[in-house]
Amino acid sequence: MRYLRAVLFQLHWLLGLGAGLVLAVAGVTGALLSYEDAIGEAFDADLIRVASHSEDRLAPDALLARFLAQRPDTVASLTIAAEPGTAAMVRLGRDSATGQRPPSLYLDPHDGTVRGAARTEEVFATIRRLHRWLLLPGDGKGWGRTLTGASLVALLVLLCTGLYLRWPKVMSLRIWLKPHLRQWGRPTYWSLHSVAGTWVLPVYIVIALSGLWWSYDGYREAVTAFLTGGETITRMADGKPPAGQEIKPPARKAMPEADRGTRPAGRKEEGLGSSGAPSLDTAWAAFRAADAGRFTRATLLLPAGFGGPVRIRSENRNGWRDDTRIEAATGRILVREVGGERPLGVRIAGNMLDVHSGRIFGVLGPPIFLVAALLMPLFLITGLLLYIGRRAAKARRRADSIMPAGPATPALGRRA
Repeated sequence: MRYLRAVLFQLHWLLGLGAGLVLAVAGVTGALLSYEDAIGEAFDADLIRVASHSEDRLAPDALLARFLAQRPDTVASLTIAAEPGTAAMVRLGRDSATGQRPPSLYLDPHDGTVRGAARTEEVFATIRRLHRWLLLPGDGKGWGRTLTGASLVALLVLLCTGLYLRWPKVMSLRIWLKPHLRQWGRPTYWSLHSVAGTWVLPVYIVIALSGLWWSYDGYREAVTAFLTGGETITRMADGKPPAGQEIKPPARKAMPEADRGTRPAGRKEEGLGSSGAPSLDTAWAAFRAADAGRFTRATLLLPAGFGGPVRIRSENRNGWRDDTRIEAATGRILVREVGGERPLGVRIAGNMLDVHSGRIFGVLGPPIFLVAALLMPLFLITGLLLYIGRRAAKARRRADSIMPAGPATPALGRRA
């Protein structure tokens, strides 16, 4: 037992020193990303709030036509808010030369006037690349993804070994949960390291297991199959799978909605409102009738090849996301997924970003996950201090063991 404890102790500090910096960076950047929308809304408040108009808000087709008359850009998506006095937003396609996406633009929903560009998108795009790929070359196909994935595996091992190493002989909530900060030094560092680790352990387990979703394709496929029980996530409006569709776990090779990275240059995108694009007004009217005023904002996405249905992703007042696919010409609803009505496993698989950030756990989830993420550097700092203190103590013991003993000190005393 003592040998096992010694091995786990060595493994714990080796992994902590090796992966600690990556985890600390991921924790701080993840905390910022979890409040990206709130931070963006605070910086762009003057662009988002629109003065009251006497005229009604424009329908999607008219809004896009007004925008394209001002700027002939490629529009990848159009976001419309339910609250009056709130600007619409167009997300632009990527530049064909660089593969980069310009910042999104706010539009006056009454006349389509461009109010300005989102001020924080480029900053958060960099933070996201740092969080997921450490800003290393290759992005999702480079060493950055490998390092962050390995660090998440290391985090799980650190949690398990740390729990074993601090398991007390006497069970007490005071021992488990109360830090002892009276004597500054190694005892305090150890108390902060172990007690804070116990408090955030469940959160870190969720963060690690959900973070691996973007690190390893095989892991994502296995977890999807486990959570959904082999069912497809997409269902028809009546709850049945589309005719002729095979019931199997959905292929999710591409990154989910959180993926806002770069795309190879040279690929030209066709946009909403462009020549040949389907009309959105009929689909929008059908969505409004089916939604019955539950959405807070809805995003209309480009149909695949202009021949597929219009896809509308909406956020509900209850915090869930809905997904609706509507035939553009007729307004017939082909797929209507209401987030809160799906099985729990399907909801988790379809909203892994919300699991990773804590939003899926309700109002208290995001702030709890925020605090836990910001504590990541604490474990790196206290772990380093404990390591340095332990090495210094060993050096002192080694020096004491080789110090010569004899009558030298008494002799000096007699001469004095």
